[in-house]
Amino acid sequence: MQTITSRDNPRVKRLVKLRSSARFRRQNGVFTAEGLRVCRDAMLSRAVIETLYVTQTALKKYADKLSALMEYSCETLVLSDAVFSHVCDTKNPQGVLCEIKTLDKTLQSVKIKNGGKFLALDNVQDPNNLGTILRSAEAFGVSGVILSEDCCDIYNPKVVRGSMGAVFRVPFIVCTSIADFLGEYSNLSSYAAVVDKDAEKITDISFGDSCVVVIGNEGNGLKEETVSACQKKITIPMNGNAESLNASAAATVIIWEMLR
Repeated sequence: MQTITSRDNPRVKRLVKLRSSARFRRQNGVFTAEGLRVCRDAMLSRAVIETLYVTQTALKKYADKLSALMEYSCETLVLSDAVFSHVCDTKNPQGVLCEIKTLDKTLQSVKIKNGGKFLALDNVQDPNNLGTILRSAEAFGVSGVILSEDCCDIYNPKVVRGSMGAVFRVPFIVCTSIADFLGEYSNLSSYAAVVDKDAEKITDISFGDSCVVVIGNEGNGLKEETVSACQKKITIPMNGNAESLNASAAATVIIWEMLR
């Protein structure tokens, strides 16, 4: 196997750009996943792993688990520890990283029109929040996730890692705006999650078999046009002095109520 020891290697420069640039990921149709578990999740989900990058240390430490991953990947390259630290996104890397083709786990129009329980995200920006939301969506069985195009990139390394593999399995679609999406799929009962004393309590809602709940930006909440496009406004009742929940915490509560 070829060993790369220089930061000036074109492969290394490519990995750095894939880590840092959503535009570069979109242009090339690939993204990266770091860590043994996440890379194995990609393999088990039948994602196309174009290149597996490992260190000599990882090859020795995870020999048994890496063997199947190496056989599955189109190619395997070895990076020196110093170069791997340069391209990775974690402080204490395991020495395992994959370059993966963008996924085809997308929602199809016909599936949405056939109904289901969906979660929509309107300008959610924190990759840690998005990763956790995907993880909850998979855990409770959401039919799919809809993201506005101004959301954090779903292929951001922090999203991929934080989702614990859910990004490979949860169907999703990226749309121009949530308001446009709701206008196109009027078959779904739509609910805007807001902090509003006049909104209906989520615990009082009987969600049907075809519905979508929309969660907004961490700091600014939902856009006015999004709220207007929804049929109802709902809120999570809270005690104490808390004004609102973190976006991922709110999403988990909403998903639970929607699917219970």
